[in-house]
Amino acid sequence: MQTTLLIILAVIAILALWTQLAVASALRRHSPTGIFVPVTGGRLHLRDLGPRDAPPERTIVLLHGASCNLLALTLPLADKLTQNFRVIAIDRPGHGHSERPGGRAAASLALQARLIVEAMGAVGAPKALVVAHSWSGALAATLALDHPERVLGMGLLAPATHPWPGGIVWYYHAGSWPVIGWIFARLLPVPGAALTMQAGVDSVFHPQKPPANYVEETAVALLLRPGSFAANAEDVAGLYDQVSVNAGRYHKIAAPAFVIAGDSDGVVAAWLHLAALARDLPDVETHVLKGVGHVPHHADTAFVVSQIERLSARAASRQGQGIAVP
Repeated sequence: MQTTLLIILAVIAILALWTQLAVASALRRHSPTGIFVPVTGGRLHLRDLGPRDAPPERTIVLLHGASCNLLALTLPLADKLTQNFRVIAIDRPGHGHSERPGGRAAASLALQARLIVEAMGAVGAPKALVVAHSWSGALAATLALDHPERVLGMGLLAPATHPWPGGIVWYYHAGSWPVIGWIFARLLPVPGAALTMQAGVDSVFHPQKPPANYVEETAVALLLRPGSFAANAEDVAGLYDQVSVNAGRYHKIAAPAFVIAGDSDGVVAAWLHLAALARDLPDVETHVLKGVGHVPHHADTAFVVSQIERLSARAASRQGQGIAVP
């Protein structure tokens, strides 16, 4: 019995040390690339790119999905968009280099939306187009519902916005539990990532291939920090219940929108969310990309940029016609 206990304690110590070393390495390799802005209870990290004097309809807020940070969207889109737009890419609360104001409560879409609005105000962008991927499709919709005066249009890429069949991967539940999750996040994500990280990235891009060196260039390793892993798990585990409530309000969103999804998306049920948004949003254009997985902004960047341009024109037309957002 004593020998078994010693072995268990030794394994725990090794895993904890492995995590600490991996976190230190990730922070050395991936320092902040933007600025920090104050929000209630802490600060968020963002990159403010392109012309600062761009009008609101030529200003874009980029919101990344789960298990990543702002680099996941700036890598394929920033160079193309900053030629004609101001681009504000934000690390969501608890992700990338942003703090997690509110702790576990920050899994709330409403709270994250409020913090995003505060960050926009901090850089002098009271209104913008919001372009969001995956998990943040629900966040963009919440922004449009709770802060309609801030959102001139929504671009939703492979969004998760409605209740879906099935559940979520088990480790999101484990990582979100108050006590077990604290232990889990400090012992298992690092060794788990050593075995599965590249395969996980490949599944997100499938049937396309991820860009060379994608894991390093987008600082995916930052997710392995215990605080970030827990924040991500809380976000994902709490999404279903929140969209189950919010979906009934989407008909109130007046801002123009587009949705782009791939018909080979193996991460979210793209067909379900796209069809539901086509039904629920008053002013939406939907597009299905054949043979494309969960990252349409990588698979067909030019098409995504063209739809953002079109969204900007739609938003400008609405303002020119004096159409008020309720």
